[in-house]
Amino acid sequence: MSELQCIVVTPETTVLDEPSQFVALPLFDGEIGIAPAHTPMIGRLGCGELRIDRGDSVDRYYVEGGFVEVLGNVVSILTNRAIPADQLDATAAEEQLATAQSRPANTPELMAI
Repeated sequence: MSELQCIVVTPETTVLDEPSQFVALPLFDGEIGIAPAHTPMIGRLGCGELRIDRGDSVDRYYVEGGFVEVLGNVVSILTNRAIPADQLDATAAEEQLATAQSRPANTPELMAI
């Protein structure tokens, strides 16, 4: 079976550049899975979980926006942030969510909700 080369880059560093068997990532309008021999594509990332399946293990990251390009068997992910899931702080995330939810709506779309 062929493999994918998964490359994750942030403005600060290359977070990951390793082979994988499958990659699942959040697009701005849903989740997509990428397997070897996937059709070439470019997509806009959303915020959420990036899963990289290596066969014997799965690496999980939180990614925050950006773009993904699939070309050949290379998945290139350009994102603002990529944090390993085991380094996320649930308490801090809950505090940030509460702060964001307490802010007033400032666009017609948000005010309609």
